[in-house]
Amino acid sequence: MVEKANTKIACAPSRLMRFVVCAALVVPAVVGLSSEAIAGITIFESVGANPAAITPTRDDFRSAVGGGNVAAANGDFGGLRREINWDGVGVGFSDPNLLPGAFFNTNSPRGAVFSTPGTGFLVSGVAPVTTLFGFPGDLQTFSAQKLFAIVGSNQMDIRFFVPGTNTAATTSAFAAIFVDVEDSNLTRMQFFDPLDNEIFNRTAAAGGNQGLSFLGGVANAGEKISRVRLTMPENFLVSNGVRANESVDFVIMDDFLYATPSAVPEPGIWAMTLMGLALVAWRSRRRR
Repeated sequence: MVEKANTKIACAPSRLMRFVVCAALVVPAVVGLSSEAIAGITIFESVGANPAAITPTRDDFRSAVGGGNVAAANGDFGGLRREINWDGVGVGFSDPNLLPGAFFNTNSPRGAVFSTPGTGFLVSGVAPVTTLFGFPGDLQTFSAQKLFAIVGSNQMDIRFFVPGTNTAATTSAFAAIFVDVEDSNLTRMQFFDPLDNEIFNRTAAAGGNQGLSFLGGVANAGEKISRVRLTMPENFLVSNGVRANESVDFVIMDDFLYATPSAVPEPGIWAMTLMGLALVAWRSRRRR
């Protein structure tokens, strides 16, 4: 907060300078307010016993984000949407080998980087070697034939970058398909803005044993999503055929869908933009 004594611009020799300096002083407040706006997120969710049951919701989410239904390289749909279905992940990065957290920004640049406090991430292998992490009776796929799991933890974060670069980015929409949600209170999706304020928090509906649950959100009031957190029940995967806690639900994932990430403006750009607007306003006022 700027103290009242500091708002006296005694050193500014003209009205123009006073106006520009005052504009510079309010930049931090304006930038802060823009990131704390109340989120307006349109929710897309459904559950079902098979892929056909949730496909209409997936298609509605696709339509809301845009990009069509035909994928180009690196899961790119019309430059507007990216998708990850795991099925193109090669043997060298599939069970029993861990998937690098940056795989989908380096090996297949889609602008998504994963992190977890656990051991890492696992993409299921191809049958009959290591199918569905060793639990085919509990799991099914939405898009055949691979699934995705966190190893050694029930939580992961997804951060966004301009695809194939280290440039921080945000997205305006994200959705995931969960497999085997049996308790609707234990599988959670959260969105955070660039200042790490939570702007969305919702649990996935229960699809039952082997069932599928679709959950996603599309920002409709200009919200910027820089991080998505996914939290599963405490029965996370330890290794193929081994789970951490058989007394609670076991949930893993299939497809991720999200709006193509775009670069986050640097604070300096915001400052220059606001100062430019202030200058235009001052000149307009002077002509009156």
